[in-house]
Amino acid sequence: MTGKPGRTARGGAQTSAGELLDLVRSGRAVTRGALQQVTGLSRATVGQRLDRLFRAGWLREGAGGPVDSPLGGRPAATLEFDGSHAVVLAADLDTRHARAALLTLTGEILAERAGALVVEDGPEVVLAGLGRWFAELLAETGHPPQAVCGIGLGVPGPVDSETGRVVQPPMMSGWDGYDIRGRLSRAFTEHTGAGPVPVLVDNDANLMAYGEQRAGHPGCRAFVLVKVSTGIGAGVVVDGAIYRGVDGGAGDLGHIRVGTEALCRCGSYGCLAAVASGGAVARRLTDAGVPAASGSDVRDLLAAGHPEAAALAREAGRRVGDVLATVVTLLNPGVLMIAGDLAGTPFLTGVRELLYQRALPRSTAHLDVVTARLGERAGLTGAGALVVEHLYAPERVEERLSALGV
Repeated sequence: MTGKPGRTARGGAQTSAGELLDLVRSGRAVTRGALQQVTGLSRATVGQRLDRLFRAGWLREGAGGPVDSPLGGRPAATLEFDGSHAVVLAADLDTRHARAALLTLTGEILAERAGALVVEDGPEVVLAGLGRWFAELLAETGHPPQAVCGIGLGVPGPVDSETGRVVQPPMMSGWDGYDIRGRLSRAFTEHTGAGPVPVLVDNDANLMAYGEQRAGHPGCRAFVLVKVSTGIGAGVVVDGAIYRGVDGGAGDLGHIRVGTEALCRCGSYGCLAAVASGGAVARRLTDAGVPAASGSDVRDLLAAGHPEAAALAREAGRRVGDVLATVVTLLNPGVLMIAGDLAGTPFLTGVRELLYQRALPRSTAHLDVVTARLGERAGLTGAGALVVEHLYAPERVEERLSALGV
């Protein structure tokens, strides 16, 4: 979880300790001399501002790096972000299951838990359950609750990132407008005894895209991930940042109309999710005499090589590929990643058939169509990264250092 590329420090005396930390985390300046060169600050000023970061426990000295001076001398000591001073909790909700994890600030998963949590049981039940899981993860690893600096949560619905509240979520009955941040923070306190911590909430596909892009495709300036599970959603990362739209509604592919008469869970007819999601495939399998209650059941059937499941998954992939031809033409991404319960060979084959048939050759000339690398951990990784980037952004570093009295 390194700093985002592309940030530039403000030159001269205005460059803050937070901006120095960002330069170190991004790898653009990792010695005192390099920080002086990039910022124009004097050696004494750089030293004073770095001292605040050392006292907070956020920086440490590593092994000697290249010699700063052309005249030679001792190798300059490198500066490193010290990811051991805190930990992050993350959770990823699907409609019927959830995963939670304790992560380091650099993205390593220290402990993980998965199990049944049904979003239709409502936010009180689900968020209280996550609070219990968080306490168990901390106990398992021996980390004190006070070491947690923040919590990240992915949910299967559109999220207003300013408030952390879901907005008219088709698959999250009873959650619309609910104060998820406040309730999850209280659940953490109730089950650990620790004080409140910052909670960030985002759409699950957004966080999966963020995690996958940072882990496997950091140089890709336009990255699209499509999650096909019970529903269908997409996450878009442009120049290292999640693209959410005006109020969190970007990427809601499942409710694009595709000209069918199928009734969708949102109440409309003809949505892509009504005919091509894991839930839609599960219903068709059940109608054909193959019991399947959800996208996860379809995934299990695909893993077992079930021919009817494979045929329906390929058909669903063709429908999604038809829509993605427009997405690719509009966004011109370098990577299109397929994730979720249906992300296997039959579905991917169907996507490619229609995508390359319908999209302009120029739009696909430099496009890689791939499946997820991190799998079920993508959302957790993305949620953890979102928390770290939020808490260690330059402007927030200044606030936190002042609160610590350093």
